[in-house]
Amino acid sequence: MKTKSLVMGALAALAMSTTAFAQEVTLRIHQMLPAQATIPAQAIEPWAAKVSDESDGRIKFELYPAMQLGGAPPELFDQAKDGVVDIIWTVLGYTPGRFPKSEVFELPFMIPNGEVGSAAFYNYVQENSADEFAGVHVIALHTHGPGLFHSKEPVTSLEDLNGMKVRGGSRIISDMLAELGAEPIGMPVPQVTEALSKGVIDATTIPWEVTPSLRVAELVQNHTGFTSQYGLYTQTFGFVMNMDSYNNLPDDLKAVIDANSGLETSRMFGRVMDNGDATGLSIAVNAGNNVVQLDEAETARWIEAAGPVVDRWLADMDGQGIDGQSLLDAARAAVAAEM
Repeated sequence: MKTKSLVMGALAALAMSTTAFAQEVTLRIHQMLPAQATIPAQAIEPWAAKVSDESDGRIKFELYPAMQLGGAPPELFDQAKDGVVDIIWTVLGYTPGRFPKSEVFELPFMIPNGEVGSAAFYNYVQENSADEFAGVHVIALHTHGPGLFHSKEPVTSLEDLNGMKVRGGSRIISDMLAELGAEPIGMPVPQVTEALSKGVIDATTIPWEVTPSLRVAELVQNHTGFTSQYGLYTQTFGFVMNMDSYNNLPDDLKAVIDANSGLETSRMFGRVMDNGDATGLSIAVNAGNNVVQLDEAETARWIEAAGPVVDRWLADMDGQGIDGQSLLDAARAAVAAEM
């Protein structure tokens, strides 16, 4: 009897051990920026560490920055959706036309900062465009802080932009640049450093936070922002997980992912962006670069000049059978609710 009890106990322990082993998982996170960039270093890595800790080490992560697993930045969303990788972080605007209802947040002068924009964007998507994220498990949706110009020649008035070759990061932003008189050059953000150094572009539109990892303050000496409650533009981002990778987790590990997903995680990503903006600005100031803030009268000229971009987006939505005005009103209401 004693021997039988010992055998049964050993078998039970082995079963428990096997079950625990089976419930361990390693998830691969793929994204396009260098590991030291703001979001990879200050949002994704801490997030992964927190999830791993809260799962008692049963969820592990492998981080692949700078497209190390192959493909191009516009392919990242599908890499998650199709199961090529488990989790991706990407710019939604890299796939024009794929997120038409979510595009509203890219319109000119919409958000004041990354944290407000991120919380507003997450809430807006849940109510208005969740269908655009069918097929993936959303961990976070966020924006960056106010977009601005970083240029070889100073931009102190609307006229200075005429004919300037300026990088735009999405369809809406490139449309805005053209309306403002620039020659838009579309490209993902990792290409900015080489494009500036080789003269492919004269300026780029990016937030302050990404300038350190791209060495922008070394390549150009002029930076132009706006006297406005809202920045010139923002871009939207998705941190999403393959649906099968999520569904195959045991319930207790799903709960760990769920506890680290949603509004507060989105807000955290936006707050990290804002902190990165302060760092990027400080680097440019310490380098002695020319930091311009357009006054209220000049800013008003830019807001008026960018107006047709909003009108065209509304017409585009109407052409797709989507009530664009309702979406714009909902987006502005979501931002206002966070301020």
